[in-house]
Amino acid sequence: MMATKSANVTARVQPEIKRQAEAVLEKIGLPVSVLIDTLYRQIIMTGGVPYSLTVPKLPARDSITSEQFDAMMERGYDQAKSGEGLTAGEAFAKIREDI
Repeated sequence: MMATKSANVTARVQPEIKRQAEAVLEKIGLPVSVLIDTLYRQIIMTGGVPYSLTVPKLPARDSITSEQFDAMMERGYDQAKSGEGLTAGEAFAKIREDI
């Protein structure tokens, strides 16, 4: 008996989400089928979902108003000017700790 060379995957997603995601994939030259295959392989290799499924601590850009975004950026800029915060090396070290 021959092994099946491929199997179909069917998923329902919102049309606009599908359109936006496929537009990004097209820009980077990655077919949806390759992305799904890669995701499935990563699930097998890691024994779970290969990325975090947590609620971000900071609001996503599309969930806040332009005024809120501008205020957040201004606070960050002021902190950088006053020497608060982390150097790039410190920030990447902190990110690595959280991984």
